[in-house]
Amino acid sequence: MTPPQAQMTRAAPPLQTVSTGLVVAIVGFFSSFPIVLQGLAAMGASAAQSASGLMMAAIAMGLTAIGLSLWYRQPISVAWSTPGAALLAVSAMPAAGFAEATGAFLCAGALTVLAGLWRPLGRLAAAIPTTLAQAMLGGVLLPLCIVPFKAAVELPWQALPVILTWFIAGRINRLFAVPAAVVAAAIMVILNAGEASVAPAQWVSAPVWTMPTVSLASVIGIGVPLFIVTMATQNIPGIAVMRSFGYDPASGRLFSSVGASSILSAPFGAPATCLAAITAAMCSNEDSHPDPTQRYWSAVMAGVFYCIFGVFAVAITGFALHADPLLMGTLTGIALIGVLANATAAALEVPTEREAAILTFAITASGISVFGLGAAVWGLLAGGLAYLVSNRIR
Repeated sequence: MTPPQAQMTRAAPPLQTVSTGLVVAIVGFFSSFPIVLQGLAAMGASAAQSASGLMMAAIAMGLTAIGLSLWYRQPISVAWSTPGAALLAVSAMPAAGFAEATGAFLCAGALTVLAGLWRPLGRLAAAIPTTLAQAMLGGVLLPLCIVPFKAAVELPWQALPVILTWFIAGRINRLFAVPAAVVAAAIMVILNAGEASVAPAQWVSAPVWTMPTVSLASVIGIGVPLFIVTMATQNIPGIAVMRSFGYDPASGRLFSSVGASSILSAPFGAPATCLAAITAAMCSNEDSHPDPTQRYWSAVMAGVFYCIFGVFAVAITGFALHADPLLMGTLTGIALIGVLANATAAALEVPTEREAAILTFAITASGISVFGLGAAVWGLLAGGLAYLVSNRIR
């Protein structure tokens, strides 16, 4: 790889990459921030801790994208782990509350760093059958994706306009379907507030430090599944997307970089920083810039806008507190329906592995907890055992 110092580049980003970066940031942030808030709340985070977690997650992925893209001169798009946040949303709150959850976040980040530095662990993570990893993800997402339809019955005058907005906007442009639904939800909150003020009491975020505590139960039940789902559905596909557009990313170094970013931001409530897949394609294709050597500016500018959104995360969180929980659940569910569809299709793609995949899916979706370990762990273990037995018999 040519050292970045030896490459001739523009001193300022081309205008086209600035607009692409803004679109990427809008899609990346507003399509999934309700999921992050749901995940943090499920882990026991207070309103201040949730705002801090959202802020630090946005700033962490923004600064990481800026640094990596400028250093490697490649469009390295970084995100928070949406599947990981969904996993948190359906997991049981740790016994010690949010402090123990941040310890699990640290563990997941450390495993990601190790996967980048120590190839056997990286290969082990990549060796998990795609069908089982996607089945685990699908099982995690199913309970969340059911919520919008429950809300349509229990809260029709708020949930149905949001669902319809999402559906109609998705027929026009799928990338803006969820942001449009977010706008519709905001209008519903304002209309249903009556004379009460929904203006945030605070506009600029401040980080809140939570001293992490580590337990074996949270490491196995939250940290390891968070690492697995993030590696399998975000980091590894993110590398594959970049390679499909002709780039040659240093996968080990990138894994270690996003893992280190996760470690630094975890005590402030951020769950996991990872490589992006969907927004990586947006930054890497010809719509980003005709010249492939200039497309890295799109990822850089997306990082700048992520940081700006992060600064105002407390205002977004404060406004969300005025929303009915079912309305927030509706936003989370519709944001994940496409991910659920893709995960289910990938889980059932190989006929000989379908039984193991369905076993993983069903156990994970059940939400059971045994010996302090969540359903995702048991689903992956049971599916993995069925996969090994079936392969041995064949």
